[in-house]
Amino acid sequence: MFYYHIWVRSHRYHGKEPLTYSSPKRLRVGAIVMVQMQKITVLGFVSSVTTKPKFETKVISEVLEIPGLPSALVKLALWLRDYYPAPIGFISQQLLPEKVVLKDIESINLNGYPKPNTKLLTKLNKEQARAIEEMEKINTYLVHGITGSGKTRIYVELALKTINKNKSVIIMTPEISLTTQLYNSFFEIFGNRVFVTHSNQTPKERRLTWLRCLLSKEPLIIIGPRSSLFMPLASLGLIVMDESHDGSYKQEQAPQYLTSRVASKLASLSSASLVMGSATPLVADYFLAKEKNRPIIELTSLAVKSDHPNNLIELVDKKDHSLFNRSNNFSQPLIEAMSETLNKNEQVLIYLNRRGTARLVLCDNCGWQAMCPRCDTPLTYHGDKHQIRCHSCNFYQVAPSSCPVCHNVSVVFKSAGTKAIVQEIEQLFPKNSVLRFDTDNKNGENFEQKYDDILKGNVDIIVGTQMIAKGLDLPKLGLVGVILADTSLYLPDFSSEERTFQLITQVIGRIGRGHRAGKAIIQSYHPDQPILNFAITGDYDHFYLQEIERRQKFMFPPYCYLLKVTFRRASAKSAEQSATRLKDELKTKFKVRIEGPAPAFHERFQDKFQWQLVIKSKNRNELLNLIKVLPGNLSFDIDPLDLL
Repeated sequence: MFYYHIWVRSHRYHGKEPLTYSSPKRLRVGAIVMVQMQKITVLGFVSSVTTKPKFETKVISEVLEIPGLPSALVKLALWLRDYYPAPIGFISQQLLPEKVVLKDIESINLNGYPKPNTKLLTKLNKEQARAIEEMEKINTYLVHGITGSGKTRIYVELALKTINKNKSVIIMTPEISLTTQLYNSFFEIFGNRVFVTHSNQTPKERRLTWLRCLLSKEPLIIIGPRSSLFMPLASLGLIVMDESHDGSYKQEQAPQYLTSRVASKLASLSSASLVMGSATPLVADYFLAKEKNRPIIELTSLAVKSDHPNNLIELVDKKDHSLFNRSNNFSQPLIEAMSETLNKNEQVLIYLNRRGTARLVLCDNCGWQAMCPRCDTPLTYHGDKHQIRCHSCNFYQVAPSSCPVCHNVSVVFKSAGTKAIVQEIEQLFPKNSVLRFDTDNKNGENFEQKYDDILKGNVDIIVGTQMIAKGLDLPKLGLVGVILADTSLYLPDFSSEERTFQLITQVIGRIGRGHRAGKAIIQSYHPDQPILNFAITGDYDHFYLQEIERRQKFMFPPYCYLLKVTFRRASAKSAEQSATRLKDELKTKFKVRIEGPAPAFHERFQDKFQWQLVIKSKNRNELLNLIKVLPGNLSFDIDPLDLL
C-alpha cells in the first residue's frame, strides 16, 4: 500500500495541511483523484508521497484516467498556502473544477490546430519592434505604454513567438467585459487554439476549457481574468497581465492573492516570461521594477497614425453654478458636446466612479475637502453621529457647519449613482439609445454580451463605472464625459490619488486612438488639482514622484507591507473592544506598527458592525507570523491594494 498527501477541493475543509489517503497503486504527484471526505466524495490531487501514518487511512476512491496537474501548478499551490495563508480546500478550488465528467472528456476534439495566420498582422512600428527586441533579455517586463500605443499588438507578437516554441500562453484581463475584444484580436491570428474562461460562463463551459488545457498536447492561448492563471497548461511560456494596475487583480475571497505576485511565481516555476502592461502602472510595481533593475519598456506614440487634431479636453468647474442651470449633474458644456457628438452619429461615453459612495464632505463654494491630519486621506461623513471620521486611524471630529477656509455655509455631503444618471440622460436626449453597465447588470445585459452592438454603433450613449473606463477600443466613440472626476479622491484611503490618476487617464484614453477626433469634458470641484492635470496631460513621471514621496512620508506600500484585520460583531462597541484587545496583545509580541482600531469603510455589513486594524511592517514574514496567532473569529487581508 502507498500513502499520499491529498489536497481536497472543498470549501468544507478549512485545514492548512493536506489529508492522508492510501492507494494500492503507485501514483505521481499531481494525479487527480476522488476521495471520501466525511460522507461526501470530492475531487483532489496528490501533493506529495508520504509514509504510512500512525492512524488508519481511507483508500483513494478513484484515480482519474487523465493527466495530472502540471508540476509547476502543484508547486504554486504549496507556495500560495504559505504566502497567502488560506485553507487548502479553498486553494484547491482555484486549481480544480467542481467535478470531472467522463462525457466531457469524450466530447473534446483534440485534433490539430491551424498555423497562425500571420498575413493579417499589421507591421510593428519602431517602438513596438524595439520593445519585442528588448524582451529577449530576461523574464519579467513592465510595459508602460500610453493608451492606444498598441500594447495588444505586442502581446500578439510575443504569443506568436511562444506558440512557435511549442509553449502555451495566458493573456489576463481585469474585466470579463474586455475578454471579447481580446479574444477577437487573438482569434483572427491563432484561430481555434484560443479559448476564453471566466465566471460568467456555465460550469460546463469552464470545465471543458480546463479539460482542453489538461489534455492538449499542442500549445494553447487562454484569455480570461485572474482565475485563468490556474489553467493546467503543461508547457507554459508566456503570461501577460494586461491593464496590470487594475484593482480587480486582487482576489477578495480566500486565498486573497495579488495576481502579479502569483503570476511572477508561476512564471519562475515554469521558466516562462511575465509581461505586465499598463498606461498607468501601479506605483508599487513601478518602484519595484526600478529597484530590481527590471526593464521598463516605454511606448509613447499611438499605434494608429492619424491626421485628426489632438484630443480637446475641457475642465468644467462644478463650483460654477451658472454652468449647471439645466442639471445638477450635467454642465451646459457637457450637454452641448453630447448633442453635437450625437448629431454627427458618433457615440458618447459617460463615466461615473460609483465606488465613491462615501458621503463626501466638501465645500460647494471653494472646493475645500475634509482631510485626516494624520493620514492625509479624505474624511467620511457619518450621519448617525454627525461626525467626519478617518477610516485608517480613527481620527474624528464634529462635522463642520461652515467651510473652515471660505466660511461659507455650503458644505455638502453627497453621492451619486449610475441609474439616476441614466434617467437624467433619457430626459435630456429622449430620442437616443442609452445602455448602462455596472455590477448591477443582469445576465444578458453584460458588456461582453452587448459588445458587438456597441462596436457597430447601435448604442448612442454608454453609461458605466470602471468596467468601461479601460482597455476598450471603440472606433465610433467621439466624446467622453466624466460626471465627477474627484469622486475617487474622496475615498478615505491611501490609494485614492493613484486610483484617480489611473481612472481619469484610462477613461480619457478611450478617445483619440487614431479613429477620429475626440473630446473629453471633465467635471470637477478641483479643476486645478495636480492629480487631474497629471492625468489630462499624461504626465506619469510627475505623478509618480509626488505619490512615491507621499507613500514614504506616511509609510504605505511600497515602503511597507500591509495587513488589514477586520472584526465583525453584533454591536459597534463589541467590535471596537475586540479590536482594541487584540491590538494590545499584538503590540507585546510583534515589532509592527498598528493603526486603529477604526470603523471599516462599510461600517455595517449583513447586520453586523465592522471595525478594523491596519498593521504595517517592513518585514512581510513578521506579518505572516502574526497571522498564525490571529483568532478565528475575524478576517484578514494581506497585501491589500486599498483599506476600504
